[in-house]
Amino acid sequence: MSDTGNETSQQKVVIVTGPSGAGRSTAISALEDMGYEVIDNMPLSLIPRLLSGPPLDQPLALGIDARNRDFSPDAILDLIDELTEKGSFQVECLYLDCQPDVLLRRFSETRRRHPLTPTGSPEQGIAQELGLLVSLRARADLLIDTTTFSPHDLREELRRHLCQQKGGELAVTVQSFSFKRGMPRGLDMAFDVRFLRNPHWDPELRPLDGRDQAVGDYIRADDHLAAFEDKLSDLITFLLPNFAKEGKSHLSIGIGCTGGQHRSVFVTENLAKMLADAGWQVSTRHRELSRRARTGAHRTDRGKKE
Repeated sequence: MSDTGNETSQQKVVIVTGPSGAGRSTAISALEDMGYEVIDNMPLSLIPRLLSGPPLDQPLALGIDARNRDFSPDAILDLIDELTEKGSFQVECLYLDCQPDVLLRRFSETRRRHPLTPTGSPEQGIAQELGLLVSLRARADLLIDTTTFSPHDLREELRRHLCQQKGGELAVTVQSFSFKRGMPRGLDMAFDVRFLRNPHWDPELRPLDGRDQAVGDYIRADDHLAAFEDKLSDLITFLLPNFAKEGKSHLSIGIGCTGGQHRSVFVTENLAKMLADAGWQVSTRHRELSRRARTGAHRTDRGKKE
């Protein structure tokens, strides 16, 4: 995006809304981590006063939902129109959507009461709120359905759309996954490492994962590994500067194997280390290990956070 005088003088404002339980709190936290100044649950009547001063040095994210005092979808739409007409604001409405059955499950898991029906059933509150938000949903500049998202998935999706690029930096995420569970959302590229020898067939290695020394030694014994990692390294290090040059702020790389526990984890860790050593901003995620940790199905003797 070019830096015209009009763009640089505009204050960016992202209004974050959607039904309760769809992930607004996670989104607000993620935007704060991305450099936004965030204000949550501010009364609507106070927002014009907040925005009456000079532009901030950073974008602003406002969390607004049914818990806000004097909440009104019509008032939010009027606010968006008013700010847009002024010309000094770049306003985006981020709507986080979710299927009713998943919202109900989330309320049941957290034992929270729905803000619209504190003494009634969550089902009633969910139905009432979804009906109330129809007009806001229709006006959304960015609509994200979080039905199948983990908090990490939502953060990654927000980073792809709303991260403020600084100085041409490119952030890279490398994640392992299981093809049996499908490819993760939002991957820019994916690589299949199921051709490598599989530690799953060794009873002693089966309960471990690709971060364990014994598993790594087993995979390194495959004659194909070194050539694959050399070619992968050459490809990625060739692509990253070109993506950065084109203005891309985030790149997501997936490494998949059958179960997402051994080979993909091992290669993900190696690739992430190589990129970090080369000076790139890189983070890792192991999707299947994280799922097992949440359900208690995966044991780790190292006590390492997954």
